[in-house]
Amino acid sequence: MREKKQPGTWPADIYRTFGELGIRQVAYVPDAGHMRLIASCDADKTIKTVLLTTEEEGVAMLAGAWLGGERGALLMQSSGVGNCINLLGTIHECRFPLLMLVTMRGEWGEFNPWQVPMGQSAARVLEDTGVIVYRVDEAALLAETVFAAARLAFSTGRAVAVLISQRVVGFKDWSK
Repeated sequence: MREKKQPGTWPADIYRTFGELGIRQVAYVPDAGHMRLIASCDADKTIKTVLLTTEEEGVAMLAGAWLGGERGALLMQSSGVGNCINLLGTIHECRFPLLMLVTMRGEWGEFNPWQVPMGQSAARVLEDTGVIVYRVDEAALLAETVFAAARLAFSTGRAVAVLISQRVVGFKDWSK
């Protein structure tokens, strides 16, 4: 059996980038891939973290954050993309900026067949709803990609998603 790859520094890199960008609200559905980033944001007294019951709540919450003068980010797994489709149409039509960081499932090394359909179609679904998609397959490129995505989102009133490859997040193994 292959040993699970260590997660690296990318969560800390993204957290520092959030500070540079003035991200003050982070909405998330619990996800092992984002666990370290969520913990860092939760410990930061300048960032309000909101635990969601479903991903589309985060889309609405961050539209409200923007209207209230704050920048935010939505953290979710690719399986949650489908839950956001209707609200992404609102974001697109109203030109609210939205920054989404999506940890991918259903691709490289996936063990769970239920994750494959949405993992394989997440990028297309997002693009079809007007979201600009950046995909990252190397951890070293994540912080600068998040910075560029946020700059585009907040400067132009667009929804931008950064898809974090399963290759970066690492294998999930629940067999132990």
